[in-house]
Order: sequence, then structure tokens, then C-alpha cells
Amino acid sequence: MIIHLFAPFFSGSHQRWAEGYARHSQHTIRLFTLPGRHWKWRMHGAAVQLAQDFLAQSEQPDLLLTTDMLDTATFLSLTRSRTAKLPVAVYFHENQLTYPWSPTDEDVHQQRDRHYGWLNYTSALAADALLFNSHYHQQSFLAALPEYLNAFPDYKGLDTVKRIANKSQVLYLGMDLLRSKEIIPQDRKSPPLLLWNHRWEYDKNPDAFFRVCEQLKREGHSFKLVILGEQFAKAPAIFSKAREAFNKEIIHWGFAKDKQEYIGWLQKSTILPVTSNQDFFGGSIVEAMYHGVYPLLPNRLAYPEHIPKEFHTTHLYETEEDLLIKLRQLLLLPTHSSQHDSFRSWVAHYDWQQLAPVYDQKMESVLNQG
Repeated sequence: MIIHLFAPFFSGSHQRWAEGYARHSQHTIRLFTLPGRHWKWRMHGAAVQLAQDFLAQSEQPDLLLTTDMLDTATFLSLTRSRTAKLPVAVYFHENQLTYPWSPTDEDVHQQRDRHYGWLNYTSALAADALLFNSHYHQQSFLAALPEYLNAFPDYKGLDTVKRIANKSQVLYLGMDLLRSKEIIPQDRKSPPLLLWNHRWEYDKNPDAFFRVCEQLKREGHSFKLVILGEQFAKAPAIFSKAREAFNKEIIHWGFAKDKQEYIGWLQKSTILPVTSNQDFFGGSIVEAMYHGVYPLLPNRLAYPEHIPKEFHTTHLYETEEDLLIKLRQLLLLPTHSSQHDSFRSWVAHYDWQQLAPVYDQKMESVLNQG
């Protein structure tokens, strides 16, 4: 089967996902991409450019696979001479109905923030199958649709919600976890290393992370900090404050120079206290767990899906105070040193070696339904 995969935001996890599936699939995957920048413009304009790119080449695919960043309905209208009878699947890395907007975004203040959710909605209507990267993501998107549509004056299309739900399913994010096996794990020594390996953005809630660290330091607990993650021009102010406040605790600050250095820091780290307010899957959490870092995760979003139910009480917390209590206990009584292999086994099924056949089967199912 020939699959044309359209990834208009080709960077970061989107790029790794597309390239990973193309590399591991038994099918022929052709990538049509645009650079991963200007996300709002990509959602508006990528359909025009990628339609031109598709029509400029002669290969006719058996199936189209797009992502939530593409205005799939517009793309299909511009290419209908060649795509009218092709089955279409949309993979949802995120969605704009439930993603928390930055409080500094001018579109929020000017009340013009609904259109991006509309593009996700019409893409869902136009597709034959919707594939979500977690159960949380699927459920939150479907639950948000009625309220979103009810905000419009008339002809709200509420009857379409059931149609969208009927063609929705979960297909976890494929990751190249096993490719890092050649790196030798490091001994985790005292004092414990607390890890941050997320984007430096407001939705990852860095204020709560550093607030908890500040309280532990005030109490006299000994720990070090490894602060990784992608940095942006307008990173939250807490990062510059934290760099000064924890100058004695920080042993690494900033983006790792390459994948090997990044994994090396994961394998040296001890505990992963996550404070994020938003994660549709949580690839950075999965990577850290795979490399043996002890997870302390909020009991919400997609995180409970990464932890076996019998360990929820130990590794999931309800409030910031609960996080502080669990983290304090770990620093006082480090009992997690022998659990590294357990954490790896909890998330190893996200590796492409296991998921690529599942993806292929899903694509074959969409083709047969079409």
C-alpha cells in the first residue's frame, strides 16, 4: 500500500513521528512536509501549498494520512480531481478545542480564537478515520465539541458529534525508544537529580515545578537539578529567576546538543516531578521513564495511561501539596534505585517495533472501509 503522509508542522515530535512511521512501516510512506514554524499560518495556509506539492507529482496513493495541523477539508477540495475517492485518516497530536491558549496571546484578548478549533472540526468531518494519541485526548476532544458548537448562533451541527465519535479511535504515539540502547546507563548517585525535560512554556507549568523545588530547598533537602527542554524567545520569566535561585543545585541548564547527550542526562537523572497543565500524550515523560527515571505525575491528562493501575497511588499525585509530600519522601527514603527496569517495561510498548504493525493494520482497516 502507498500512503501519502502530510505533516505541515515538520519539527519536534511531529517530525519524529512521521519519519519513524515511514522508517518502520511495511507500507510505502511518502512524506509531504513544511517547516515547523508559524503554527497559526500552517493551519491556515499549509493546505494550499501541500495541495500544490501533491498535484505536482504523479504518484497516486492508496490512502492519505494527515495531521491536526492541516486544514484537511480545504486540502481535499483543492485536490479533488485526484483524491475524491481516496480514504483519509487524520492523526491528532493535539487539538485547538482543548489546548490551553497562552494568556499573552493577542487572539484570546481579541476574541478571535475559535477558528483554529473550527479547522480541527471540519478536518474531522472530512476524514474517514480520526486517530488520537491517547484516550484522554480522544475523550477530551469529543467532550468539548458540543460546547464549542453551541457557541455559534444557529445551524450548529450538533448531530455531527456522534458521527465524529463513531470514526474516532486511539492510536498511541510511536517512538524510537529502542534506538538509544547503545548508550550505557549511568549510575544514579546521591544527591538525587530532579529532572525537567519539557518545553519551556506556560502550559508545562514551570512555576509549580520550581515552587516545589524552592520549598524542598528551604527545608534543607539535598538535591540537584537537570533542566532540559526546548527554549523559545518568550520563555516564562520563572526560568531566569530559577537559574539564579538554584545556581548551586543546577548541574545542567538548557537544550542538549544532541540526542546522545539528552539521553545521557535522562540516564543520570533520578526523579521526574511533572507539573504540566497540558499533555495530550507526554513524549518527554515516556522517554524519561524508559530510561529509568522515577515518575511523579499529576493524576490527570494522559499521564495515568503510562502507569499500571496498581502503581497509580505511588506515582500519581492529586495536588501540589501531595506532590511535595511524595517528593519529600523520595528524598528522605530513596527506595527507587532498583525500579529502573520496571519503568522501562511500563512504556516499552510505545516503541515503533511494537506499534508500527498496529499502525499498518489501522491503515489497512481504513483502506478497506473506504
